[in-house]
Amino acid sequence: MAGNRTFTMIKPGAVKNGHIGAILAHINKGGFKIVALKMTQLSKQKAGEFYAVHKERPFYGELVDFMSSGPIIAAILEKDNAVEDFRTLIGATNPSEAAEGTIRALYATSIGENAVHGSDSDENAAIEGNFHFAATEMC
Repeated sequence: MAGNRTFTMIKPGAVKNGHIGAILAHINKGGFKIVALKMTQLSKQKAGEFYAVHKERPFYGELVDFMSSGPIIAAILEKDNAVEDFRTLIGATNPSEAAEGTIRALYATSIGENAVHGSDSDENAAIEGNFHFAATEMC
């Protein structure tokens, strides 16, 4: 059964380029309710922990450097079928392959700076949300 919560981050490049409001507007228009939201900055250690699943991949170091390079917006979103619907809303990881009108097609600058993170499963959504938010920070 599909869950009703997912996790996202607006990445440092999109924050730096002033896309927070536009991306949040797309999320709202997509029918998602924001149940937790904050601006924070990941240390290299925390970015490394969050992306530990990619530790053996060649892009891991660049990813950690990028994700700790500036502020991010972390959010937990709620909607029926949240993970799948949000992945559709954000588009393919590579913005040149993302469908027209998706968040990544509109706001990403490259595959490495693809504007937003979106959980890939209900299980990871819970893990990722709990990584960034205490239970008292979620509505």
